[in-house]
Amino acid sequence: MTVKKSTDEMSFLDHLEDLRWHLIRSTLAIVIAGIGAFMFSRFIFDTIIFGPKKMSFPTYKYLCKISQSMNLDTTFCAESFPFTIQNRTMGGQFSADIWTAIYAGIVIAFPYIIYQLWHFISPGLHPNERKHSKGFILIASLLFFMGVLFGYYVVTPLSINFLGTYSVSSEITNEIDLSSYIALVRSSSLASGFVFELPILVYFLAKIGVVTAQGLRSYRKYSLVIILVVSAIITPPDVASQIIVAIPILILYEVSIYIAAIVTKNKKEAQT
Repeated sequence: MTVKKSTDEMSFLDHLEDLRWHLIRSTLAIVIAGIGAFMFSRFIFDTIIFGPKKMSFPTYKYLCKISQSMNLDTTFCAESFPFTIQNRTMGGQFSADIWTAIYAGIVIAFPYIIYQLWHFISPGLHPNERKHSKGFILIASLLFFMGVLFGYYVVTPLSINFLGTYSVSSEITNEIDLSSYIALVRSSSLASGFVFELPILVYFLAKIGVVTAQGLRSYRKYSLVIILVVSAIITPPDVASQIIVAIPILILYEVSIYIAAIVTKNKKEAQT
Protein backbone atom coordinates (compact mmCIF):
# COMPACT_ATOMS: atom_id res chain seq x y z
CA MET A 1 0.00 0.00 0.00
CA THR A 2 1.47 3.34 -1.05
CA VAL A 3 1.09 6.40 1.11
CA LYS A 4 0.59 9.70 -0.65
CA LYS A 5 3.26 12.20 0.26
CA SER A 6 2.36 15.54 1.78
CA THR A 7 3.11 18.73 -0.09
CA ASP A 8 6.19 19.46 2.04
CA GLU A 9 7.62 15.99 1.33
CA MET A 10 7.12 16.12 -2.43
CA SER A 11 10.22 16.71 -4.55
CA PHE A 12 10.32 18.65 -7.82
CA LEU A 13 9.92 15.41 -9.78
CA ASP A 14 6.96 14.45 -7.59
CA HIS A 15 5.30 17.76 -8.46
CA LEU A 16 5.96 17.13 -12.14
CA GLU A 17 4.42 13.66 -11.84
CA ASP A 18 1.38 15.15 -10.08
CA LEU A 19 1.07 17.79 -12.82
CA ARG A 20 1.32 15.08 -15.48
CA TRP A 21 -1.67 13.23 -14.06
CA HIS A 22 -3.72 16.41 -13.82
CA LEU A 23 -2.92 17.12 -17.48
CA ILE A 24 -3.82 13.56 -18.45
CA ARG A 25 -7.19 13.80 -16.68
CA SER A 26 -7.90 17.17 -18.29
CA THR A 27 -6.97 15.82 -21.73
CA LEU A 28 -9.24 12.79 -21.25
CA ALA A 29 -12.10 15.11 -20.26
CA ILE A 30 -11.53 17.16 -23.44
CA VAL A 31 -11.44 13.99 -25.57
CA ILE A 32 -14.66 12.62 -24.04
CA ALA A 33 -16.44 15.97 -24.39
CA GLY A 34 -15.05 16.30 -27.93
CA ILE A 35 -16.43 12.88 -28.92
CA GLY A 36 -19.82 13.94 -27.63
CA ALA A 37 -19.59 17.19 -29.60
CA PHE A 38 -18.55 15.25 -32.73
CA MET A 39 -21.73 13.16 -32.47
CA PHE A 40 -23.76 16.39 -32.65
CA SER A 41 -21.58 18.07 -35.24
CA ARG A 42 -24.48 18.75 -37.62
CA PHE A 43 -26.31 20.72 -34.92
CA ILE A 44 -23.12 22.52 -33.88
CA PHE A 45 -22.38 23.64 -37.45
CA ASP A 46 -25.90 24.41 -38.71
CA THR A 47 -27.25 26.06 -35.56
CA ILE A 48 -24.28 27.39 -33.60
CA ILE A 49 -21.38 28.08 -35.96
CA PHE A 50 -23.44 29.21 -38.95
CA GLY A 51 -26.03 30.93 -36.75
CA PRO A 52 -24.31 34.35 -36.89
CA LYS A 53 -24.26 34.10 -40.71
CA LYS A 54 -28.06 34.26 -40.82
CA MET A 55 -29.85 37.59 -40.51
CA SER A 56 -32.39 35.87 -38.26
CA PHE A 57 -29.69 35.74 -35.56
CA PRO A 58 -31.00 37.48 -32.38
CA THR A 59 -28.19 40.07 -32.30
CA TYR A 60 -29.02 41.34 -35.79
CA LYS A 61 -32.73 41.59 -34.97
CA TYR A 62 -31.97 43.62 -31.85
CA LEU A 63 -29.51 45.94 -33.59
CA CYS A 64 -31.91 46.34 -36.52
CA LYS A 65 -34.65 47.54 -34.19
CA ILE A 66 -32.27 50.00 -32.54
CA SER A 67 -31.12 51.31 -35.92
CA GLN A 68 -34.69 51.72 -37.16
CA SER A 69 -35.69 53.59 -34.01
CA MET A 70 -32.82 56.02 -34.69
CA ASN A 71 -33.61 56.25 -38.44
CA LEU A 72 -30.19 54.93 -39.38
CA ASP A 73 -29.31 53.18 -42.62
CA THR A 74 -27.70 49.93 -41.56
CA THR A 75 -26.73 46.49 -42.84
CA PHE A 76 -28.27 44.87 -39.76
CA CYS A 77 -31.66 44.90 -41.45
CA ALA A 78 -30.59 43.19 -44.68
CA GLU A 79 -32.16 39.94 -45.83
CA SER A 80 -28.86 38.05 -46.14
CA PHE A 81 -25.11 38.53 -46.18
CA PRO A 82 -23.41 39.07 -49.56
CA PHE A 83 -21.00 36.17 -49.21
CA THR A 84 -20.94 32.41 -49.37
CA ILE A 85 -18.89 29.88 -47.43
CA GLN A 86 -17.04 27.22 -49.38
CA ASN A 87 -14.51 24.44 -48.88
CA ARG A 88 -11.45 24.34 -51.17
CA THR A 89 -9.61 21.23 -49.99
CA MET A 90 -10.46 17.51 -50.04
CA GLY A 91 -10.11 17.05 -46.29
CA GLY A 92 -11.27 20.53 -45.37
CA GLN A 93 -14.70 19.61 -44.02
CA PHE A 94 -13.45 16.57 -42.12
CA SER A 95 -10.61 18.59 -40.60
CA ALA A 96 -13.02 21.37 -39.65
CA ASP A 97 -15.31 18.80 -38.02
CA ILE A 98 -12.49 17.29 -35.95
CA TRP A 99 -10.99 20.56 -34.78
CA THR A 100 -14.40 22.04 -33.99
CA ALA A 101 -15.15 18.99 -31.84
CA ILE A 102 -11.83 19.48 -30.01
CA TYR A 103 -12.48 23.16 -29.29
CA ALA A 104 -16.05 22.36 -28.27
CA GLY A 105 -14.59 19.75 -25.93
CA ILE A 106 -12.37 22.41 -24.33
CA VAL A 107 -15.35 24.68 -23.74
CA ILE A 108 -17.54 21.89 -22.34
CA ALA A 109 -14.79 20.45 -20.14
CA PHE A 110 -13.59 23.83 -18.89
CA PRO A 111 -15.06 23.47 -15.35
CA TYR A 112 -13.29 20.11 -14.96
CA ILE A 113 -10.03 21.59 -16.29
CA ILE A 114 -10.31 24.37 -13.70
CA TYR A 115 -11.06 21.71 -11.08
CA GLN A 116 -7.84 19.87 -11.96
CA LEU A 117 -5.86 23.12 -11.97
CA TRP A 118 -7.18 24.03 -8.54
CA HIS A 119 -6.31 20.62 -7.10
CA PHE A 120 -2.76 21.05 -8.36
CA ILE A 121 -2.21 24.49 -6.81
CA SER A 122 -4.42 24.18 -3.72
CA PRO A 123 -1.90 22.19 -1.61
CA GLY A 124 0.30 25.28 -1.60
CA LEU A 125 -2.46 27.44 -0.12
CA HIS A 126 -3.57 27.89 3.48
CA PRO A 127 -6.35 25.60 4.79
CA ASN A 128 -8.85 28.47 5.02
CA GLU A 129 -8.14 29.36 1.38
CA ARG A 130 -8.74 25.80 0.25
CA LYS A 131 -12.25 25.97 1.71
CA HIS A 132 -13.20 28.33 -1.10
CA SER A 133 -12.26 25.85 -3.85
CA LYS A 134 -15.85 25.23 -4.89
CA GLY A 135 -16.48 28.95 -5.12
CA PHE A 136 -13.35 29.43 -7.22
CA ILE A 137 -14.33 26.70 -9.69
CA LEU A 138 -17.87 28.06 -9.96
CA ILE A 139 -16.83 31.69 -10.44
CA ALA A 140 -14.04 30.88 -12.92
CA SER A 141 -16.37 28.68 -14.97
CA LEU A 142 -19.16 31.25 -14.86
CA LEU A 143 -16.85 34.04 -16.02
CA PHE A 144 -15.51 31.88 -18.85
CA PHE A 145 -18.96 30.90 -20.12
CA MET A 146 -20.15 34.52 -19.84
CA GLY A 147 -17.16 35.56 -21.94
CA VAL A 148 -17.81 32.86 -24.54
CA LEU A 149 -21.45 33.92 -24.82
CA PHE A 150 -20.44 37.57 -25.08
CA GLY A 151 -17.96 36.71 -27.82
CA TYR A 152 -20.52 34.60 -29.66
CA TYR A 153 -23.51 36.95 -29.41
CA VAL A 154 -21.70 40.31 -29.60
CA VAL A 155 -18.14 40.13 -30.99
CA THR A 156 -18.80 37.46 -33.62
CA PRO A 157 -21.89 39.01 -35.25
CA LEU A 158 -20.32 42.49 -35.22
CA SER A 159 -17.23 41.09 -36.94
CA ILE A 160 -19.21 39.07 -39.49
CA ASN A 161 -21.49 42.00 -40.26
CA PHE A 162 -18.58 44.37 -40.85
CA LEU A 163 -16.20 42.05 -42.68
CA GLY A 164 -18.91 40.16 -44.57
CA THR A 165 -20.43 43.33 -46.02
CA TYR A 166 -17.19 45.24 -46.61
CA SER A 167 -16.39 45.69 -50.28
CA VAL A 168 -13.74 47.57 -52.23
CA SER A 169 -15.40 46.96 -55.59
CA SER A 170 -18.62 45.52 -57.00
CA GLU A 171 -16.42 43.39 -59.27
CA ILE A 172 -15.40 41.22 -56.30
CA THR A 173 -17.51 38.36 -54.97
CA ASN A 174 -16.86 37.26 -51.41
CA GLU A 175 -16.42 33.50 -51.25
CA ILE A 176 -15.20 32.88 -47.71
CA ASP A 177 -13.18 29.76 -46.98
CA LEU A 178 -14.70 27.44 -44.36
CA SER A 179 -11.58 27.48 -42.16
CA SER A 180 -11.45 31.29 -42.21
CA TYR A 181 -15.07 31.62 -41.11
CA ILE A 182 -14.75 29.03 -38.34
CA ALA A 183 -11.52 30.68 -37.13
CA LEU A 184 -13.34 33.99 -36.73
CA VAL A 185 -16.17 32.44 -34.70
CA ARG A 186 -13.74 30.39 -32.61
CA SER A 187 -11.25 33.17 -31.88
CA SER A 188 -13.95 35.73 -31.05
CA SER A 189 -15.68 33.40 -28.59
CA LEU A 190 -12.64 31.83 -26.92
CA ALA A 191 -10.69 35.09 -26.72
CA SER A 192 -13.62 36.75 -24.96
CA GLY A 193 -13.92 33.76 -22.63
CA PHE A 194 -10.30 34.06 -21.52
CA VAL A 195 -10.48 37.86 -21.27
CA PHE A 196 -13.37 37.48 -18.82
CA GLU A 197 -11.00 35.52 -16.53
CA LEU A 198 -9.27 38.81 -15.66
CA PRO A 199 -10.65 38.96 -12.06
CA ILE A 200 -9.34 35.43 -11.42
CA LEU A 201 -5.90 36.37 -12.74
CA VAL A 202 -5.82 39.52 -10.61
CA TYR A 203 -6.83 37.51 -7.53
CA PHE A 204 -3.79 35.23 -7.83
CA LEU A 205 -1.45 38.09 -8.72
CA ALA A 206 -2.68 39.97 -5.67
CA LYS A 207 -2.15 36.88 -3.51
CA ILE A 208 1.54 36.75 -4.40
CA GLY A 209 1.93 40.53 -4.16
CA VAL A 210 2.49 41.28 -7.84
CA VAL A 211 -0.46 43.70 -8.08
CA THR A 212 -2.33 45.84 -5.58
CA ALA A 213 -5.59 47.75 -5.68
CA GLN A 214 -3.68 51.04 -5.41
CA GLY A 215 -1.46 50.07 -8.32
CA LEU A 216 -4.44 49.11 -10.48
CA ARG A 217 -6.11 52.44 -9.67
CA SER A 218 -2.99 54.44 -10.51
CA TYR A 219 -2.62 52.67 -13.87
CA ARG A 220 -6.31 52.94 -14.75
CA LYS A 221 -5.77 55.42 -17.60
CA TYR A 222 -3.05 53.24 -19.12
CA SER A 223 -5.25 50.19 -18.71
CA LEU A 224 -8.00 52.00 -20.61
CA VAL A 225 -5.67 52.37 -23.59
CA ILE A 226 -4.70 48.67 -23.41
CA ILE A 227 -8.37 47.65 -23.18
CA LEU A 228 -9.21 49.72 -26.25
CA VAL A 229 -6.30 48.11 -28.12
CA VAL A 230 -7.51 44.62 -27.12
CA SER A 231 -11.04 45.56 -28.20
CA ALA A 232 -9.69 46.75 -31.53
CA ILE A 233 -7.87 43.44 -32.03
CA ILE A 234 -10.87 41.18 -31.40
CA THR A 235 -13.46 43.38 -33.14
CA PRO A 236 -13.87 44.95 -36.59
CA PRO A 237 -12.21 48.37 -37.01
CA ASP A 238 -15.20 50.55 -36.24
CA VAL A 239 -15.55 52.70 -33.13
CA ALA A 240 -19.03 51.49 -32.13
CA SER A 241 -17.98 47.83 -31.99
CA GLN A 242 -14.84 48.64 -30.03
CA ILE A 243 -16.82 50.59 -27.44
CA ILE A 244 -19.39 47.80 -27.08
CA VAL A 245 -16.62 45.28 -26.40
CA ALA A 246 -14.57 47.64 -24.19
CA ILE A 247 -17.43 48.33 -21.74
CA PRO A 248 -17.62 44.85 -20.13
CA ILE A 249 -13.80 44.66 -20.01
CA LEU A 250 -13.71 47.98 -18.16
CA ILE A 251 -16.30 46.65 -15.73
CA LEU A 252 -14.15 43.55 -15.18
CA TYR A 253 -11.15 45.79 -14.52
CA GLU A 254 -13.05 47.70 -11.85
CA VAL A 255 -14.18 44.41 -10.30
CA SER A 256 -10.55 43.29 -10.31
CA ILE A 257 -9.57 46.41 -8.34
CA TYR A 258 -12.21 45.53 -5.74
CA ILE A 259 -10.93 41.94 -5.56
CA ALA A 260 -7.32 43.10 -5.16
CA ALA A 261 -8.40 45.41 -2.32
CA ILE A 262 -10.11 42.52 -0.50
CA VAL A 263 -7.06 40.28 -0.92
CA THR A 264 -4.74 43.00 0.43
CA LYS A 265 -7.06 43.62 3.38
CA ASN A 266 -7.20 39.91 4.24
CA LYS A 267 -3.40 39.62 4.05
CA LYS A 268 -2.97 42.54 6.45
CA GLU A 269 -5.52 41.06 8.89
CA ALA A 270 -3.69 37.70 8.78
CA GLN A 271 -0.40 39.38 9.66
CA THR A 272 -1.84 41.17 12.72
